[in-house]
This record gives sequence, structure tokens and C-alpha cells, in this order.
Amino acid sequence: MVPVGPFFQEAGWLVAGLVGVLVGALPTLAFCRTERVQKTVPAGREPVVDDGVVRVLAVLRSAAVVVDDDSAVLRATPAAYALGLVRDGALVHAPVRRLVDEVRTDGVIRDAELDLPRGPMGPATLRVSVRVAQVAPGMVAVLADDLTQARRVEAIRRDFVANVSHELKTPVGALALLAEAVGQAPDDAEAVRRFAGRMTDETTRLSRLVHEIIELSRLQVATTDALSLVEVDEVVAEAADAVATAAAARNVRLAVGPPTGLCVTGDRQMLVTAVRNLVDNAVAYSSDGTSVSISVRPARTDEGVDVVEVVVVDEGVGIPPDLHDRVFERFFRVDPARSRDTGGTGLGLSIVKHVAADHGGDVIVWSQPGRGSTFTIRVPKADTHTPAGATPRKAGP
Repeated sequence: MVPVGPFFQEAGWLVAGLVGVLVGALPTLAFCRTERVQKTVPAGREPVVDDGVVRVLAVLRSAAVVVDDDSAVLRATPAAYALGLVRDGALVHAPVRRLVDEVRTDGVIRDAELDLPRGPMGPATLRVSVRVAQVAPGMVAVLADDLTQARRVEAIRRDFVANVSHELKTPVGALALLAEAVGQAPDDAEAVRRFAGRMTDETTRLSRLVHEIIELSRLQVATTDALSLVEVDEVVAEAADAVATAAAARNVRLAVGPPTGLCVTGDRQMLVTAVRNLVDNAVAYSSDGTSVSISVRPARTDEGVDVVEVVVVDEGVGIPPDLHDRVFERFFRVDPARSRDTGGTGLGLSIVKHVAADHGGDVIVWSQPGRGSTFTIRVPKADTHTPAGATPRKAGP
């Protein structure tokens, strides 16, 4: 007979071992099942923007974005993409994300004005008014309005008032004194003629100053919506023709280079104004019997951009190197006494700078005292294979 005791003893050990294995495996099996359940959660359980919210967002003028608890974008209006608030399904700017996190934490509506980068590169910024609020559990809405243009106009208006109040004092004061002098010398015909001539000069200067202030203000708020293909040779010819009389009066010869056939995309009248101001400035600061040359040429920038250059060279008094950057400031004059004699307002080069910038270009200067000056406007060359109404690249605000 087989001994019964040892058999049952070994069977008991075997059963106990199997139970131990099963008990140890249960947590692992439970964890795996939980993982499968989590990975198979129906897509319909993700946050969905209510139809009513969608309809409200559609009628808002503000750029609008709705994000979930993970800051993933659930809904964004076209204006939000146009402002660059959203990229690759997420909010782009860290200040906006911080506002969202704060609202998600305490539920309190946040309002702020932020300076945000206009794009992924470059120094240009947007001034944006932002309101962030929770619209549903797990959903936060961001509303944004572009205040850039409004703030720009406001700054221009302040500068306009300050500049006008300063610059108009001289001609207005001179006119008042001259009028008083005429009134005190009614019987002196020679004195009256002399004072009347001075009054005419001051009136001309005042008229030119007012015209250029208005023109500069208009350029600073101008839009480049209606653009066309512009032949630069025609721009130069028109600008030179406008200054021909003043040049002849000073015995300054204008030399215009040969035609090039080069074109840019832009506003023809604005470009004529810029080139005319450069030529007018060159003539005003040139000595009698000298020459001013205007030429057009193709070039390529260090960044590899094809540009058209309009180069104005004079044989005038020149500009010290430390003043090269300042000559483009509004109302700045290298020689205030000479400006009074020539009727200069100190606005011509500011106008040139703004026109070049509005066309995606710039203006540079080379000059040395006694050796004349060279001013160069650079504007991106037009791609004649694209529609003439294409918008040029703009540089900054």
C-alpha cells in the first residue's frame, strides 16, 4: 500500500503554490485591464464645444479661441489665426497661456493689454486687448482685439500736436512781427515792400510746413491695400521734373540715369513723393554750379533679397557721420540756419523713411562733410510673374 500521509502532504503544498501564483498575478491582470479600458474610452467623451457657444463665437468681431483643460485648442475663429494667436492646435504666446492657467485655477475673468510678437520672427509687435473667461466645465475662452492701429494713431496724434505747437511758433511769430512793422511804417514804401517780401517768404514756409506735416501724418496711418506694378524709371522722371525749376534757379544740374525697366509693387504717388523729397533735399544743400544725379539699379541684400535701388548723389556740404541716423528724425536739421534760408522743414527725410518702410524697404545714407551725400532707397523688386495687386512685405510698425 502507498503511504497516504506523505501523498496528501505533497498535494497540499502544490495547491498552496498555485494559490500563491494566482494571488500574485491578480494585481498585474487588474492593471492591464485598466490600461485597456483607458485606451478604449470613446472619442465622444472628449470635451465638445456647445453649439450655442459656437454660434456666439461666429458673430463676434473679436478673435476667439476655446481651449480645454490641457490648453489644446477646441475651436478658433479665422481672426485668431490671422492674429497669430493659434498655431499647430495650441496657443502661441506665453502671456496668453498664463492668463488661461490663472482663470482655470480660480474661475475669475482676466482682462489685459499685451504686446505680442507679430510673427515667429522679426521685432514687430501687436498691441492686443485680451479677455479670458471660463465658459463651461473644462473649457476656457480667449477673446482678443487688435489695438495696434488705434494705439499707433493715438501716438501719431500726440506727436502731431507736440510738433505743430513747436514748429509753427517761428513763422507765425515772424508774421505777427512783420505785420506790426508794416503797420508802423505806412508812409515808407521801401520798408513796406521789404516787409511784404519777408511776409511772403514766411507764408510760403508756413504753407509748406503745414503741407508736409499733413503728408507725414497721412503716410504714418496709410494702408497699402491698393497697390500696383510701378515702373521705377517713371517715378524718377516725375520726381526730377517736379524739382527741375528749383534746381535751375540754383544753377544745379540734374542728371538722370538711363532707363532700366525695373519695377516694384507699391503706391506710385507715395514713391514719387519719396524720390522727390530726396532730390529736393539734394538740390537745397548743393552749391551753385554743382550737379545732382539720380539713378536706378538692381541689387541684392546680404539676406539674398532682390531689390531696386534709387540712388541720389549730390556734391553738397555733406553730413557728419554721427548725425547719419538722426537725419531721418522728424524736424531734425543738420544746419538750422541753412534750413531757414532754403525753407526746409526737417520733415522731408522722415517722409522718405516712412514710404520706404511701407514698401518693405529702407533708406540708407553715405556722407562726409565737404564731399557730398548719397541717399539710397531700397525696395523689394517686383515679381512680374505674380499679380500686380500682390501685397509687398512690410517692415515694422
